[in-house]
Amino acid sequence: MATLGIEEEYLLLDPKSLFPAWVSAEVSGFIHGTGQVADEDVQRELLSCQLETATPVCNTLEEAGEALLHFRKELSAAAMKAGARASSSSTAPRAEAGPAEPTDKQRYYDLKEDAQEVATDQYVNGLHVHVGIPDRDTGVRALNRIRAWLPAIVALSVNSPLWQDHDTGFASWRTIHFRRWPLQGCPPEFADADDYDRRVQRMLGIGAIIDTGLVTWLARLSENYPTIEVRAADSQLEVKDTLLLAGIIRGLIVTAINDVQTRQPYGSADPELLEGAVWQSARYGLSGNLVLVSEGVLKPAREVIGTLLEYISPALDEAGDTETVKAGVERLFDSGTGDVRQRAAMDHGGLPALMDLYTTSLIAE
Repeated sequence: MATLGIEEEYLLLDPKSLFPAWVSAEVSGFIHGTGQVADEDVQRELLSCQLETATPVCNTLEEAGEALLHFRKELSAAAMKAGARASSSSTAPRAEAGPAEPTDKQRYYDLKEDAQEVATDQYVNGLHVHVGIPDRDTGVRALNRIRAWLPAIVALSVNSPLWQDHDTGFASWRTIHFRRWPLQGCPPEFADADDYDRRVQRMLGIGAIIDTGLVTWLARLSENYPTIEVRAADSQLEVKDTLLLAGIIRGLIVTAINDVQTRQPYGSADPELLEGAVWQSARYGLSGNLVLVSEGVLKPAREVIGTLLEYISPALDEAGDTETVKAGVERLFDSGTGDVRQRAAMDHGGLPALMDLYTTSLIAE
């Protein structure tokens, strides 16, 4: 069974206005002070209204879920102590005029200086899932094979419809907003690990990115761990939806690795088709048609997701994740992805209802 690790990013918000609250240093201090969270399990992000956590290396979804829920409860309590609220919405629904406040860290000052306006309103949070790989060459070849399914991961994860006091019309505005960075969208195909490294180094050499942390394709090889890191997903309101996505992503990568090792053929997807498919997923989520990349056609979302689950079913069975994943997918189609729930809260109760959704979902079991 392949190991996995999960990184989640969170926003800190003013409980009345829902504007970003610039208190990440204070909140992380409160978390550290409890002694209930290891120092390395909480990190400050680009903006001082954001925090991130990472699970340990896990063998099961249950292990990852316990770690995430424990951290979310500590985060929620610490945020309240600082006069704020924590949210796992993938965008801030509103923000005051003017540039955002970066975290007091030299890398983030350098990034703001380099990226200028792009970095000034980066009120977006993602979910990153790491899955263990046997070696970098196998990882690159698996990366080539999962490209066609990254738009489906976007569609399953959509949780960012609101931005700057209005509904964007997109299910995942984070996906669209993030396209401003140099290395975005689905990764290109690579011949091998040397080709991957050469092309990343070329982007560093021309100054397009300041470091390898700015390799922000929807999936990449991790620079720090022997993993593929899938970054396609929005942050999720509830832990159970995070675990659903982690289970599907692990199943996808394990299937791709098995196909590499058994030399199964695969179709090479055109870059423009992949970008169009990502756009379609960000626009509609599961509420409309999705692009079935292997055929280059629009099909009902249920059919596309069903095809994905069929493809990865042996890996899901091997990990013992089949029932969890199938039940989770049905829940999304029946009850709605995060964007549907956020819109419903706004429609029924405005900002107070949205804040209640954020805070109750954060620690829901």
